[in-house]
Amino acid sequence: MPQEIELKLALGAGAAEALPAHPRLAGIAPVREHLANTYYDTPAGDLERARVALRIRRTPDRWLQTLKTAGQGSGGLSTRGEWEWEIPGPALDLEGLAALEPMQALGEPVLASLSPGFTTDFERLSWWLEGPEATIEVALDNGEVRAGERRAPIEELELELELKGGDPAAGAPAALWRLAEDIADTLALRPANTSKAARGAALRDGRWPLEDAPLPSEAAARFDRAITALDALADSGDARFLGMARAALQSLADDTTLPADPRDSARELASALDATPWLTPAFGRRSLALLAALHRR
Repeated sequence: MPQEIELKLALGAGAAEALPAHPRLAGIAPVREHLANTYYDTPAGDLERARVALRIRRTPDRWLQTLKTAGQGSGGLSTRGEWEWEIPGPALDLEGLAALEPMQALGEPVLASLSPGFTTDFERLSWWLEGPEATIEVALDNGEVRAGERRAPIEELELELELKGGDPAAGAPAALWRLAEDIADTLALRPANTSKAARGAALRDGRWPLEDAPLPSEAAARFDRAITALDALADSGDARFLGMARAALQSLADDTTLPADPRDSARELASALDATPWLTPAFGRRSLALLAALHRR
């Protein structure tokens, strides 16, 4: 199965403008593209429930159809299935979809009921960093998600790993972490869990699934909840989500089963959410460090 390994990061004020001058990217000419995407699902939301995303993307010179599965991931880092192919125009290639295992598992009635749900429209700047074992694509996206009359800004950074060979489980994603940490030294960022597809679905429905979810018991899952709550805060402006993020972080700070360092990091992050602005380079460095500690890398 084709896979992508990606680290998603939300950006703070001024970070997008400053990124091209960062020492890791300065001197590399980026590729600039305008990307318009339409996401599809059934009226009953079968793809969303199965954690599958289907889109048609219009690039400056072609149409692409993409199917993604959620796969495994945490703290903005995800490994998931991805199938992408060129199509002749803006209509779904149903025959191509029918040949893919995730769509076969959902069944013919789902395939026959697909319709447009929401769109994303953004400009992407892309840089490629070559390493001995892998290439990292650095993609800076600026634009918006649109679902009916609802809008949410897109200002995010995606670091995607393209392996040149070998086992992706053998430490290759560490290159993504090192790059994120380098950028966080000077620019405000944080891990982001919520895909553009999930953001569009939440805007379309006017609700975020996080609202109904209890606080998880596992430490890494509680940090994921904090990140997802901050994603929902960014799109909704609802201060309840700031409270959810703070509560999840405070639960880590109070968890005596954790070592002292991650507890201290969680306490500092929870406290930082009371500041304006709270998303600073220090917040980003601390959030990446906490994520690393919770996953014992």
